[in-house]
Amino acid sequence: MAPKPPLRTDGPMRIHVVGASGSGTTTLGRGLATRLGWPHFDTDDYFWLPSDPPFQHIRDRAERRALLGAALQASARWVLSGSLCGWGDVFIPRFELVIFVWVPPDLRIARLRARERDRYGAAIEPGGPLHERFEAFIAWAAAYDEGLDVPERCRRLHDEWLAALPCPVLCLEDTASVEDRLDRILRHLGRDRPQGGS
Repeated sequence: MAPKPPLRTDGPMRIHVVGASGSGTTTLGRGLATRLGWPHFDTDDYFWLPSDPPFQHIRDRAERRALLGAALQASARWVLSGSLCGWGDVFIPRFELVIFVWVPPDLRIARLRARERDRYGAAIEPGGPLHERFEAFIAWAAAYDEGLDVPERCRRLHDEWLAALPCPVLCLEDTASVEDRLDRILRHLGRDRPQGGS
């Protein structure tokens, strides 16, 4: 495998933040984009069709690629959060830095349970219309670190995907706060003040 090129600190930057569900990729990506003054995009906004409640119907692969591609093309600098392993690999050549985020499984699953309760309320409780779907989602998310064959999103898949990337990768594997992680990323980028917009 060819060595990865050094991180660019001049000109446009295109950063992808990836990790397990509940690891905080969206929060970190949004915070980083705000600090830098760049647009933020999240893969969930392209993977799922709009619905109420949300995250019920998957968008056609060709359509989500077209929509995300147009959004990324419109800005010279951006931060993209979320997972696109497989369906979005066509965008890999655009990445100039990938940030992998990991937190311990117990913390991650607790976050997911709290998030889903805030989002869906009583609908996910026993007897609710979304209860079975919620429990299946939690079981899927919990399998991430176990090395099981979870084709859509698991640690084994992410490790293989990260190793094959042509760009630099920054791994954040701890329980640090979002602010601490943002400070670490900005130091890594050599940037301590917001940059220009798109």
